[in-house]
Amino acid sequence: MAASKISKELRALASPEAAAILQRFFKTGAGQYGAGDVFLGIKVPPLRALAKQHRDADINTIGVLLDSSYHEERLFALLLLMQFYQCGSGEQQVAAYDLYLHNTHRINNWDLVDISAPHIVGHYLQGRTRKILYKLARSTILWERRIAVVATLHFIRLNDFDDTLHIAEILLQDGHDLIHKATGWMLREVGKRDIAVEEAFLKLHYRNMPRTMLRYAIERFPDKKRKQYLFGTA
Repeated sequence: MAASKISKELRALASPEAAAILQRFFKTGAGQYGAGDVFLGIKVPPLRALAKQHRDADINTIGVLLDSSYHEERLFALLLLMQFYQCGSGEQQVAAYDLYLHNTHRINNWDLVDISAPHIVGHYLQGRTRKILYKLARSTILWERRIAVVATLHFIRLNDFDDTLHIAEILLQDGHDLIHKATGWMLREVGKRDIAVEEAFLKLHYRNMPRTMLRYAIERFPDKKRKQYLFGTA
């Protein structure tokens, strides 16, 4: 009942015009990475505001919303799950983490991964074994590979870089542009905190790194140094 009530509230925010724009932006056409996804046409700020009004949503309600065919309902479910996790007991955090990993097929676009993976998967694995990230990094499923690397943003913020670098090595030969972007982004985040660590990684790999990954990784470098990496003279 709670899930159906929330769905009605979300539909009241929907815009067909915005939905058409979002479906193009998130590449939902045949053969594209978001093929078949359906949008209601709701921007993120109203979703965040509404999520704050539903802080009491339980795990079952969240699970129903996460199984929705509508992109924004799944996004909303993740916002609720993050709140549930952050405010929850140890047992509730385990339940939130398990729900997340059992539904990676529903966390199936880059915005859904990026908004949630560090705050649930990354946070949960802090102080625990991180073997699951390496399994996800080798997955045949694009979004699981993205979850693996983006989840490490939580560790990066704590100046813990090892898993990011190891997973980046696994993903060096990945064939998808969205993984190149995510991995380069995480390397850039490492560099913001310790440029020597990022450059040590780049010196080993930049000549064989996908071009997009490299461009994202060196985006904040001084122009001269950035060109050295791009032209292979670093």
